[in-house]
Amino acid sequence: MKKRKLSEGFRRYLSMEIGIEYKACLYFFVILFFYAMYRVSIGVYEASLPHMLEMICATYAMGYLQVLALGNFDETERLSVGWFLKDVFCSGLYVGISAVGGWFDGNGAATAAFAVFCIGMFLCGYLANKLKREIDTEQLNVMLQQYKRMRDG
Repeated sequence: MKKRKLSEGFRRYLSMEIGIEYKACLYFFVILFFYAMYRVSIGVYEASLPHMLEMICATYAMGYLQVLALGNFDETERLSVGWFLKDVFCSGLYVGISAVGGWFDGNGAATAAFAVFCIGMFLCGYLANKLKREIDTEQLNVMLQQYKRMRDG
């Protein structure tokens, strides 16, 4: 019995870590894309490795914050005022980190666009997660129906 609980606890921990890894990779790619498009728009075709390091560290930290403190809000079932406030809060953190790190060279317009982009990024994450759950539910229901037919027939 004790061995099973340890296994279940480890499985929950592993599931949480995989979820955070998923968030960090997804959001890092999206933020890096915005950053790259900004750099191209100002005629610079190289990216700063320190900026990319800050971005990946920020996305991992944000993943832990979202999962451990903010109820994993981008994977919830429905949108709400609380969801939107968490979106704005996390977006504000990213904007603050970008300002401190100088990702957009003090360009206020780029930073404002990044803020709007981050709000949309979390909304898209929510929609993608919701769609994935709906597809998974449909597939599980089909599998259940197939199992019932095989069992009964």
